[in-house]
Amino acid sequence: MAAKDRIHSAVKSALIKDGWTITHDPYTLDNIEPKLYIDLAAERFLAAQKDDQFIAIEVKSFVGESAVSDLEDALGQFILYHDLLAMKEPYRELLLAVPEHAYEGIFSEPVGQLLLTNKRLRLIVVDVLSEEVLRWVR
Repeated sequence: MAAKDRIHSAVKSALIKDGWTITHDPYTLDNIEPKLYIDLAAERFLAAQKDDQFIAIEVKSFVGESAVSDLEDALGQFILYHDLLAMKEPYRELLLAVPEHAYEGIFSEPVGQLLLTNKRLRLIVVDVLSEEVLRWVR
């Protein structure tokens, strides 16, 4: 199992503050060998809709020397996990948790905007210091 990302704890706390119950830390994709792990899984019950929401969250800090390289790595991992998760639990939505600086940086540039516009990625933007969810980009 890979080491936890630098902002893992902040993302986990932010999700809990936002009303989510963490159900897995990590979430094992055991429908394939070798086993792969998505950082977190969570759920919450929405009484108004009488429905549960289920999510899986891959966490990325975007602190490498190249934001484009970080984005390429995150996108490849996201696509792989998305397709594997769709086989195991198609009702669970996969999101990429990123810090605010990544959203205001690479995701505000044309290459990042293209991925968001084409819905290649779904994001949870987190303020790492206050451990709060700033926005959901779906």
